[in-house]
Amino acid sequence: MKDLKYFEKELNKCSKCGLCQGVCPIYKQTGNECAVSKGKFIMLNGVAKNDLELSDVINNYLNLCTGCGKCSDFCPAGIDACHIINTAKYEYVKSKNIEQFKNFLFSKIVFDFGIKFLKFFTKKFKTKNTNISDEKFVYFKGCVNQIFPNTDKYLSKIFKNKIEIIDPDFECCGLPFLMNGDMKSFNKCLNNNLNLIPQNTDFIITDCASCADTIEKYKKYTDKINNIKTLNWGEIIAQKNMKFKFKKSVKFTFHKPCHLKNDDFLEKIIKNCDNAQYIKMNNYDDCCGFAGSFAVKNFKISQKILKEKIKNIEATNADYVVTVCPSCLAGLKQGLLTYGNKNIKAVSLLEFLAMGA
Repeated sequence: MKDLKYFEKELNKCSKCGLCQGVCPIYKQTGNECAVSKGKFIMLNGVAKNDLELSDVINNYLNLCTGCGKCSDFCPAGIDACHIINTAKYEYVKSKNIEQFKNFLFSKIVFDFGIKFLKFFTKKFKTKNTNISDEKFVYFKGCVNQIFPNTDKYLSKIFKNKIEIIDPDFECCGLPFLMNGDMKSFNKCLNNNLNLIPQNTDFIITDCASCADTIEKYKKYTDKINNIKTLNWGEIIAQKNMKFKFKKSVKFTFHKPCHLKNDDFLEKIIKNCDNAQYIKMNNYDDCCGFAGSFAVKNFKISQKILKEKIKNIEATNADYVVTVCPSCLAGLKQGLLTYGNKNIKAVSLLEFLAMGA
């Protein structure tokens, strides 16, 4: 793990142009320049030069981040803000016993126990192996799909059991630990997952944009690999030019998760959905505010961001809002239940397409 000193040159690249302000969901709600990446860089540059202490105040500003990465996407200097912020969080946690204790409470040991406990109450759908096709896909399910294993059922209905899904015992991608500066737990997830990837695997399939983004960033934290390519099921479905016909006319809109870098597949899927009308919502790619521990630590800001998203969903008058991130899906369900139209259903892309399969 690199230390903050390593990023001193990177921090100096920031020209304070302010482009990050225009895309940061936190800045849009607070107007606080210490919450946006350029403000964080000023503070962290001081820490890297030993002019400032990595204090509780600075850490609170570090926690004012959803990890969406949009500031990096729009940065003319190409600064990887999330990598720097996560490094700073790690250094802060190392220096504080109370933070190390908090991380233990949410460590991989406790997390794994929670997953196993919740899985005990769920009924797993078993996919039939018909061996009709030689197509094999390595599937990274993610934590939510282990607890609520309906994705297997949706995949079976969509692909008619004509593909073989290889489902290694992958662990959490590690993002929750990375965002909290718990590098020990993150590295355990990283190493276990890398060891389980079958040899000669061209890409890994997932239906979670956050998992995909984290897996592709493994190369920043280990020398074991150069790159891992991920695809989501939407891209596979679009490549196969699969057709869907819904029994009754439905209207749907799409929420693009922050970590989904490419949504080109959506246009082709829309064209192949008979009896389904797509309505693009305003700011469809804006953050929903539900970003793991951020939503707990900064509940009020999270809910303000979520309310904006719900307003945009309602304005479409759609029957369904579709997304490709279980975390976003959980946030949208909560938002519609709390602030919006309860008749609008938030569903995953696989659940939605299974209705028309």
